[in-house]
Amino acid sequence: MLLDVSHLRKYFYLSTGFLKRGQTSVQAVDDVTFGVDRGETLGIVGESGCGKSTLARLIIRLIHPDAGEVRLGGQTVGGELAIREMRRAIQMVFQDSYSSLNPRLSIEESVAFAPAVHGDSRRAAARRAHEILAQVGLDPAQFAHRYPHELSGGQRQRVNIARALALLPQIVILDEAVSALDKSVEAQVLNLLMELKREFDLTYLFISHDLNVVNYMSDRVLVMYLGKVVEIGPADRIAEGGTHPYTRALYSAMPSMDPDQRVTEPPLSGDPPNPINPPSGCRFHPRYPFAEPVCVDTEPSLYDMPAAAGYQVACHMVIPSSGHTGTNAPSPTTTEQHAC
Repeated sequence: MLLDVSHLRKYFYLSTGFLKRGQTSVQAVDDVTFGVDRGETLGIVGESGCGKSTLARLIIRLIHPDAGEVRLGGQTVGGELAIREMRRAIQMVFQDSYSSLNPRLSIEESVAFAPAVHGDSRRAAARRAHEILAQVGLDPAQFAHRYPHELSGGQRQRVNIARALALLPQIVILDEAVSALDKSVEAQVLNLLMELKREFDLTYLFISHDLNVVNYMSDRVLVMYLGKVVEIGPADRIAEGGTHPYTRALYSAMPSMDPDQRVTEPPLSGDPPNPINPPSGCRFHPRYPFAEPVCVDTEPSLYDMPAAAGYQVACHMVIPSSGHTGTNAPSPTTTEQHAC
């Protein structure tokens, strides 16, 4: 396993009450555990505010976690593996292609900056920038000395991808990297990402709201709800609707080109609960019409589904011994893990 995330947690603390003397917390990421194999693409989906982007920033240590650890190639980040070295191996591409770039640096300077910081000579860093710009489809002779405001959104995002690849990373985290692009440009960038993955033997963490894009890009999909993992498994099985009721609702909300498959009623009612005061037990139970007392009282663990290796679901309806009357899953084949 290339990347191993174990019991990662991040709460953001807020001052409340008279004269701001009280304190409460937003439970952005709460006890998240998963692994990513070398060469695979893990899609991460969920509603806005579920903790996807915070999770990405915790992995790359743009935010320091409250608890848990991240291991890269068996080495603990911040322990056996220095954060500086980790950032040679893990790079990130952000959603806003313009604000991600320094407007005062030329494209060549932006891409060459990281290699120069990590020890390359100025000439070697510039040469590397020209090479990687060509590989992302931007002619260095035409684009190297331009500035971000002179490029289109798709071209700027190619520059951001080039900048991420300049250090030859093992993992690239793509946080809504194509969501701000129009569909024709988005398709070009997605195909570019697939080509670069094969060429550089990359591993992707692909965060997106667009489930069609996630299905196209991903080998496995991780579904988050209110800071926790509720389902993780093969992309094809989850694309068929998944097992957790939240996953089914998420995928049933996808627009269909078939007029006979139109959605006439919302798959979910109500808004996600307040992350400052999340519900007890299963965090999805206030929005689930078939919730029972066990859903309110007990937090479900991630249950290993026998349908596929590594397929896990955190729902009392699939855990045989949970006590939910709708349980119809077979006995577990492997040890249950604590919910993430």
